[in-house]
Amino acid sequence: MADQSLPTRRMAGLTLALLAAGCTTVAQRTAPPSAPASRFSALDLKRYGAVENEPFRVPAVSLEDLRPGNLRQLVDYPTSHQPGTLVVDPGDRFLYLVQEGGKALRYGVGVGREGLEFTGTATVQRKAQWPRWTPTPDMIKREPKRYARWSGGMAGGEHNPLGARALYLFKDGRDTLYRIHGTNEPDTIGEAVSSGCIRMMNQDVIDLYNRIPKGAKVVVLPA
Repeated sequence: MADQSLPTRRMAGLTLALLAAGCTTVAQRTAPPSAPASRFSALDLKRYGAVENEPFRVPAVSLEDLRPGNLRQLVDYPTSHQPGTLVVDPGDRFLYLVQEGGKALRYGVGVGREGLEFTGTATVQRKAQWPRWTPTPDMIKREPKRYARWSGGMAGGEHNPLGARALYLFKDGRDTLYRIHGTNEPDTIGEAVSSGCIRMMNQDVIDLYNRIPKGAKVVVLPA
């Protein structure tokens, strides 16, 4: 007598094969989620990484806290100003270093109250690395609890509000009290801040310091 269970066994085997094939197909179609694309280039990450060759610590900037437009970049900037001129635009919170061919190197800046008190043309009369900081009499009067203890000045360092570099602007031989300087608060770049002049990320102000000679022309636009 023929084994009637053979077709049943064959059907069961075929069913298992199809189920296995179905599982394999599902597994092949399921791909691991891809990592989100970064808004920042490898060059950006390098430019704003930690600076290791300074007397004081310059930590890496968390780029995710910034708008990409506030990073250092070459932009179109047709102007009558000569290459090498610095143009400060406190209203839009950018600083431009004029280049050849209608271009400029643009830096994002933060603008404090003192950064709104001067407009016009000046020169970089003094440059300083890790400068000493002394609050102005107006700052001490406005916020004595915060600034009075530093009336004699604060030595340069990683906690100094002027950051890693400062450019001091003079007009007709007199100090305008207007400063372009670094900051230990990079997340304030692109913002209006309560005090200070024109602040830049330490990585940017170091870069600008190395490009600008003493005597460079600076044009500060009205806010």
